[in-house]
Amino acid sequence: MEPAPQARAARRTADDLPAGQPADFLLTGAGQLVTAEPGRGDGPLGLVERGAVAASAGTVVFAGPEADLPELDLAADATVLDAGGRAVLPGFVDAHTHLVFAGDRADEFAARLRGVGYEQALAAGGGINRTVRDTRAATDQELEAETAARLVRAAVGGTTTCEAKSGYGLTVADERRSLAVLAALGARTRVEVVRTFLGAHLIPAEYADDRDGYLDLLEHEMLPACAPLAEFVDAFCDRGALTVEESRRVLVAGRRAGLAPKLHANELGSTGGALLAAEQGCVSADHLLFLEPEEARALAAAGTVAVLLPGTSFMLRTGRAAPVQVLREAGVTIALGTDCNPGTCYSESMQLMMALACVHGGLTPEEAVLAATDGAAHAVGRAGRAGRLGPGAACDLVVLAGRSYQDLAYHVGVNLAALVVKAGVVIARDGADAGVFAAQAPAGGGGPPSP
Repeated sequence: MEPAPQARAARRTADDLPAGQPADFLLTGAGQLVTAEPGRGDGPLGLVERGAVAASAGTVVFAGPEADLPELDLAADATVLDAGGRAVLPGFVDAHTHLVFAGDRADEFAARLRGVGYEQALAAGGGINRTVRDTRAATDQELEAETAARLVRAAVGGTTTCEAKSGYGLTVADERRSLAVLAALGARTRVEVVRTFLGAHLIPAEYADDRDGYLDLLEHEMLPACAPLAEFVDAFCDRGALTVEESRRVLVAGRRAGLAPKLHANELGSTGGALLAAEQGCVSADHLLFLEPEEARALAAAGTVAVLLPGTSFMLRTGRAAPVQVLREAGVTIALGTDCNPGTCYSESMQLMMALACVHGGLTPEEAVLAATDGAAHAVGRAGRAGRLGPGAACDLVVLAGRSYQDLAYHVGVNLAALVVKAGVVIARDGADAGVFAAQAPAGGGGPPSP
């Protein structure tokens, strides 16, 4: 067996290689290199056999056959890696998470396994409302520490870009605090954190008899306070949450505040969310367990990405998966996310989501890989920068423990990320943190700066 890929900070001088393209990162020996750029290699994955990647200042300058590697002017302190014949993929992009929360709902999960429904728990004061109470009660330090731990777990599994939402505060101060936690972690860690304002997660309990009052608060006080810390606005448009009309109001107000729209849509029923997402030109519509062909065609026409969350339907035991064939036929771009949250899918693993997307969701391994990389990058506004390995893209990559990307659907229950690189820096090795936290923000930033 060949040795595991080594993340040695090799000290090579310019004399070791002919002078040429400046580079401070070089990976060779990729048995399979997934570029996610079809024109750069074979098939939809742009697959290259015996590939190499070179980068400078966190940006790829070459990705292709090792035999075609140009002359490099390699920096004296360059990082040089040998993949040892293993598969190399773009870093995973998690297109949908709820990372910021306190407490857990393990007992609710156990009750659900005994037959208590999710909506039944929500009506009894559990569900999102319970996490809202716990999150409001947590100190700033507790909230940041718990969120940081989840972000590290995501990173050691290969996630290099992560969308994360507020939504468990539902007051002006607590929603802003949640986004501030994400902003702080985006500055302290190398993982790129894409921030989404989800003050419209649901109507909080104290406004149960005054829904318009809460939406007034959200529009006129919460958005002005939170928009400078976010890039996207989202709403949970479904049974037990917000109506189509309420969600439209939130998205329109969010756009006025400078935020691009996203939408939780059609998870619990055919509630009109998918058509609203298309109408509003949402960057993504997420969940979509209920979707008619005409709705899929509307999403395609609007350029809205379908973010599928197979872990949630699996953990809820809904027996449903998003209608992948309907999405395929309409030509909708597909993305994947973990939906990491305390109630319906407590998982930071994009590897697990790819396996579930194939086994339970109907995607092929190739579709799942693209959905977890380039498709997800489109869903979080990072198309061309994240989720691909080609000149001009971020040098974000994962060296798998196996020799094929197909292992992500086939070899489940283990962390297959032998090495994780973000912007040309090794951040995880053999399932352990090797530098997720950094002294400064990662190359490429984490969205809008904090005020």
